[in-house]
Amino acid sequence: MTLSPSFVTLVNRLRFRHLSLLVALDDTRNLHQAAADINVAQPSASRMLADIEEAFGFALFERRARGMEPTPLGIEALAYARQSLAHLTRFAEGLEVKRRGGHGQLTVGAIMGAAPDLVAVAVADLKAERPLLNIRILGETSDQVVELLERREIELALGRFTNPLQHNHFDFEPIANETMKLVVRARHPLIGQAAPRLADLIDWPWVVQPITSPARKLFEEELASAGLSSPANLVECASIFATLQLLQSSDAVAMLSESVARDYLKARLLVDLHVEIGKNLTGFGLLVRKHEPLSDAAERFIALLRKYSGVAPREGEMVTPA
Repeated sequence: MTLSPSFVTLVNRLRFRHLSLLVALDDTRNLHQAAADINVAQPSASRMLADIEEAFGFALFERRARGMEPTPLGIEALAYARQSLAHLTRFAEGLEVKRRGGHGQLTVGAIMGAAPDLVAVAVADLKAERPLLNIRILGETSDQVVELLERREIELALGRFTNPLQHNHFDFEPIANETMKLVVRARHPLIGQAAPRLADLIDWPWVVQPITSPARKLFEEELASAGLSSPANLVECASIFATLQLLQSSDAVAMLSESVARDYLKARLLVDLHVEIGKNLTGFGLLVRKHEPLSDAAERFIALLRKYSGVAPREGEMVTPA
């Protein structure tokens, strides 16, 4: 294939630092902050951006009083920069691991409801098979892991769709369901009283997930179906670890998955209020980017997840739900 002179010029002029600047600008929408993030002076960053836009032949950002906004073509260029930088970073990390005698890297995202059971046993088995494989687990809620997957910071995820259009970008394979419980600390004033109803809990402090998370949406749907308003006294917290700490140090109520709360309930650090919460969350599953091959380590990790979830092995690519 014969490449056009303009394409050759573009490829020759784009550098790793250029890609880093574009990603930093996409994250911050501020030239001064982006320059600081990649450790260059702002005038240098400004010249770099001008050089990049000259190479592309069009403006990537609109300069506004409150920051920088990507143009429609700029959005395409930023997606390419992020993808290229992510691939190069994974390559460099994997090469360094191999240089030190390791055998590659696997980065996955997982909601906390999957971590105590499926992820833990699958990781344990995978590390037993490949002791030098470097495994990283990121995220805690579905909105976090889907964003990480979209930004190519992870190879695969365990979670749920968080908006109805994400099936256009990711394949989904159901893995397991998740039972939710309303819990409080063992010394909560409610303990020992008559079995409470959901309406009895609204005036207590609450720790809830962000509104973008499927668990929070379920919680708000439960309140709506019961004719109740959202609690006025609440803390929004995406971190399950921080939620558990807040529960144990206050009289707050929280809705947690059974797998997350299980050990705390057994140790009598938390108590299940046995309040009917309606239905379980929609089952979580494997999420991968469409039409992108997975590494051998990722394929093996998925096979182990299927084994422990009871999902039969599949041939070919994962399915997209109707």
